[in-house]
Amino acid sequence: MTSESGSEGDPFKDPSVADVQAPQLGDIPVGATLPVGRSASLTLGTDSLIVLDEDFGESKSAANCCGLLPNKNKTTRSIPFYNILWAELSESEITIRYARTVSKETVRVAYINYTMEKTDRAFVDAWIERLLDRAYGASQRQKRMKLLVNPFGGQGSAQKLYVRDIEPILAAARCEIDVERTKYSGHAVEIARDLDTDAFDVIACCSGDGVPHEVFNGLAKKKDAARALTKLAVVNLPCGSGNAMSWNLNGTGSPSLAALAVVKGLRTPLDLISITQGDRRTLSFLSQAVGIVAESDLGTENLRWLGSVRFTYGFLVRLLGKTVYPADIAVKLEVDDKVAIRNAYKAESERPPPTHDSRPIPSPTDGLPALKYGTATDPLPADWQLVPHDNLGNFYAGNMAYMSPDANFFSAALPSDGCMDLVRIAGDIPRKAAVQSLLAVESGAFYSMPLVHYAKVSAYRIVPKNQAHGYVSIDGERIPFEPFQAEVHRGLGTVLSRTGHMYEAEGPRL
Repeated sequence: MTSESGSEGDPFKDPSVADVQAPQLGDIPVGATLPVGRSASLTLGTDSLIVLDEDFGESKSAANCCGLLPNKNKTTRSIPFYNILWAELSESEITIRYARTVSKETVRVAYINYTMEKTDRAFVDAWIERLLDRAYGASQRQKRMKLLVNPFGGQGSAQKLYVRDIEPILAAARCEIDVERTKYSGHAVEIARDLDTDAFDVIACCSGDGVPHEVFNGLAKKKDAARALTKLAVVNLPCGSGNAMSWNLNGTGSPSLAALAVVKGLRTPLDLISITQGDRRTLSFLSQAVGIVAESDLGTENLRWLGSVRFTYGFLVRLLGKTVYPADIAVKLEVDDKVAIRNAYKAESERPPPTHDSRPIPSPTDGLPALKYGTATDPLPADWQLVPHDNLGNFYAGNMAYMSPDANFFSAALPSDGCMDLVRIAGDIPRKAAVQSLLAVESGAFYSMPLVHYAKVSAYRIVPKNQAHGYVSIDGERIPFEPFQAEVHRGLGTVLSRTGHMYEAEGPRL
């Protein structure tokens, strides 16, 4: 279509309504239809964009609608608002980019575009704004991302996954991206430590769980650590061998689906845990383990070629061997009743998603919060419970639900309840019960098993006994086999999640 243009008017403005007030966002209701040609229209449905095009019914390729395959029996298509990445009007053409599902585990960028006939541009702009409002809701648009790619992650495939599956989604959503590749262990700590807190909204890690661990600890080294940990959301775009963070927050181990989840993610406060050993202090975001879980992970590094099966193999070998890890354990107990824990989880799950992050931004002079309970070398606080565990088989504390796709160890975990979920299992239980406990993790019945002691704690100290060597795992990273202490800092960190306050895991069953 051609139209006259000149300095005296907008070719998209109808002269008959030139003096009418432009429509506002609130004037564009659900069901509003935008004509985009004589035989096509775009309609804001209840939860999807409805595309009607008579050309879909023809056998020829739909030249006006790239990315939507024609079907001679249908003239409409629907695109979920969640999959809409961006929309814009340029000159006389409207373009809508979206994530098109090509398989259960993959989405690819596609687009629809139409040449507009002469129409009211103010209405089109307002309609596009309403579409983006429905597509993003409370999520921030055009996020500014510092993107770290670990070229050694995922057996060296992280760079390829980023280019093929992740970058196109972020670009189509008009995110601002600054990419940097990590060069050695600890490099992400340095990058995060030196990052301008105000220059970005998100630090996205194309890696496994190791790089997010480094990023949290790098932010913790900044002079404005509290402010940086609140302002900057840390996310995992799964490209490593262990992607628990993505499974918990994005609900997927697919790089492209995770990229879409991050684009649409809601700011979510996250509890972080201070781990102290002597005068050393590190932050944990995922889990801490001593005993069978730590040894099954860190003690099977030579079996990495088995993938996630190596963990199951190591776990089973030690279960059947009735391996024990004697220790003294002291906890600041909050709740140890499974029914009460489940009820608290249910109440939180029934709350509506938050519309904004209500936390105040800390001062630029605020560093990490002070340790409330000191360190593992200080006298034990009077209100802690000290219990010797001479036959301890597994000590596992989690801040997230999933430890791997099939391992929902901490089904009652919440992102910011001020607690760690603590699991303890004796090492000398019958072999049949040990195998049943392993199978229960995959089936979702682990929480309800009588032999599983499940509690919510805000701090603990563990002192290994009668064992000179062993494994302590913090977020999957090995630390010295020495006594250590942990305490929760409620809502100190920030991530992006689909709901803004829950993990993507099935809750506890009884």
